[in-house]
Amino acid sequence: MAPVTTEPDYDRLTEVKQFDESKIGVKGLLDSGITTIPRFFHHPPENLPGPKPKNRPRLTVPVVDLSGDRSTVVEQIRQSASTLGFFQIINHRIPVTLIDSAVGSVKEFFEQPNEFKMRFYHREAGKGAAYSTNFDLYQSKAASWRDTLQVRMSPVEPDWNAVPEMCRAALAEWDKAVVGLGEELMSILCDGLGVKSDKLKELSCLEGRACVSHYYPPCPQPDLTVGLTSHTDPGVLTVLVQNEVGGLLQVKCGDDWADVEAVHGAIIINIGDLLQMMSNDEYKSVEHRVLANPAQGARVSIAVFFNPSNRDKLYGPFPELISTTKPAVYQEFKYDDYMRRFFTKELDGKTLSDFYRIDNAKE
Repeated sequence: MAPVTTEPDYDRLTEVKQFDESKIGVKGLLDSGITTIPRFFHHPPENLPGPKPKNRPRLTVPVVDLSGDRSTVVEQIRQSASTLGFFQIINHRIPVTLIDSAVGSVKEFFEQPNEFKMRFYHREAGKGAAYSTNFDLYQSKAASWRDTLQVRMSPVEPDWNAVPEMCRAALAEWDKAVVGLGEELMSILCDGLGVKSDKLKELSCLEGRACVSHYYPPCPQPDLTVGLTSHTDPGVLTVLVQNEVGGLLQVKCGDDWADVEAVHGAIIINIGDLLQMMSNDEYKSVEHRVLANPAQGARVSIAVFFNPSNRDKLYGPFPELISTTKPAVYQEFKYDDYMRRFFTKELDGKTLSDFYRIDNAKE
């Protein structure tokens, strides 16, 4: 089937603009009673998951118990970060009630009437909070079936009056808990590289945080679209929690995809492109995607993206990891330039780190 975006007499931009200006989001479309999705959500076949091969072993993301012996935890996380780039953590000392409260608060927001949510619908992320459908809606070849609430948490505290009231307290508490967890994880990841434990902290990697909540409502035609296209995260580290609707988040594993099971109380961690480059390819930032939701209930997730707050500094491979036998794989770059490049392209694949790869280091 050819992608519908190439049909003659189809004005995709006009249809996208009308949808965006309606400010109702994907949830609003669903609530209107639609049984087919608009054409601009249709993805070409190469973007869609094919049928699962029969008798294929089920691939899953490793689970690490943070209460274990430090050296064991460092090795388990180093191994996961060096291969799959994803792992789940349990016994992380963050109360499950805190996770449930945060996830529940954003779910409550997304399930408010359109008239309430419209007040927060815009694409200027610097204004405390931004509710919209797909940050790359105008750049992408096809839209994805999800709505998003983004709150910039740090280095500048958000204008909490611009954040939906039912989310304020829960997201503020969640951010405090995640900072402590992020510091612990970055220390473990530095130990795994053999560099000093607080190196990432010194580089301000705990200080630039964005809290991005996604809402994946049921999709009337899940075989024609996706919840989130295959991509890698641009920053240092991503900390993600989700509700009980599982089976949708998948991680690229060779030519196959591993499922990230919804384990209640577990926290999902993945390596970002920036940490892959700073580790000189020791750690891997791996493509992942979210399938369109065929279930009755909505999937809700909250991702906190850790990035440096110092945007003018040059970033690149840690000098301690460079030698004559292991030369630098990436050139240095300004973080501000790097993120500008990320936000002016559609969310697809792994083109950012490849852009900064030194040609003579390519295999």
